[in-house]
Amino acid sequence: MATTSQPLRGKTTCKKIFWAVFPHACFILSLVIYAFLGALMFSHIEGTQEVTVNEEYRTFLQNLMYLARNLSDNVTENEKMFKDDIRELFNRADPAWFINPEERWSFFGSLFFCCTVFTTVGYGNTYPVTRIGKYLCMLYALFGIPLMFLVLTDMGDILATVLSKSYNKFRELQSKILASKLCSGSTCSKRNELKSRAQSKIVINEPLTIMELLRSQPGVKRGPVKYRNVELFEMLIARENENTQPARNKSMERWSSCPELAQEKTVSRVIKNFDKIGKELEKLDVPIVLMVLVIFLYISCAAGVLPNWEKKMDFQEAFYFCFITLTTIGFGDTKLEHPKFFLFFSLYIMIGMEIVFIAFKLGQDRLIVLYKKVISFCAEKNMPSKKIYPK
Repeated sequence: MATTSQPLRGKTTCKKIFWAVFPHACFILSLVIYAFLGALMFSHIEGTQEVTVNEEYRTFLQNLMYLARNLSDNVTENEKMFKDDIRELFNRADPAWFINPEERWSFFGSLFFCCTVFTTVGYGNTYPVTRIGKYLCMLYALFGIPLMFLVLTDMGDILATVLSKSYNKFRELQSKILASKLCSGSTCSKRNELKSRAQSKIVINEPLTIMELLRSQPGVKRGPVKYRNVELFEMLIARENENTQPARNKSMERWSSCPELAQEKTVSRVIKNFDKIGKELEKLDVPIVLMVLVIFLYISCAAGVLPNWEKKMDFQEAFYFCFITLTTIGFGDTKLEHPKFFLFFSLYIMIGMEIVFIAFKLGQDRLIVLYKKVISFCAEKNMPSKKIYPK
């Protein structure tokens, strides 16, 4: 029996782990599939567009050729004028004229664009040009952004649980260290003696069974007939207790006896867990200074690694790029030369957005408390003072 029960217990634990991880994996997998489908869609629409030379582009080329001819005639006199004219000319140019759609809208380039859309970063260096692509981009963002925020909220619960437990353990360890420093040897020994004496006085009397109670009576121990009557009496009471058991225990027996019903109960429990998304994040209460320190260390680690991929970035530029990305500002002034590394960087970005989101939530709660204190303080100042009239 022991050999057969161990595999069953292993299967049940594996099922419990599967159903516990399933909702989180479902959200992340949905987001990955959504990103890949968007990459295929935009690479097909924007990558296969025909490059049409419009009238504005032809005018741009003509003006550029005119400026080049004037510069070749007399370099010394027209150099300053040439710089001003060429700057004005390129400011009016459309960047789409100098982009090859097949190179820009490859699968990985389109996947990079999709990640910037549903993460609301939007660097601005890649954007749809065709009218169909713009309409589909709006529709894609309409469903992708809520899915991304759902993943962020779900992962935020996990991260909030880890942070709260770590912070509570740190506080417990800190309190134990302070207690050990404040407590001397003599006082601690006296306290332990008092505790041991108090515990020794406490006697836990467990309730006797009917069998033990009747056996303790002097008239029960004499004859075997009375002993049988006691056994019958105890069996009748046990049967009556079985009939008067609450419905919850019987349902638990049905769950354990029928695996299909047990699986349905597990599935219903998982479905109910979907309603608890975001609850752990609301319960989180850690110092805001700690979250700022975590964000600084998190961005510093990436800023130290990113210059190895992007050679034109130093530590400060990489720190600025990571901060702009994690806060979803995305000015686009700092661009990546290798967008493929952004895909490997996506897990870092999602976790970083979680940390920044938690920090913003804590900052919001602190601001609400501050506003409440300011309003209550102003209300107390404006309250009329009580005047005491003589009787």
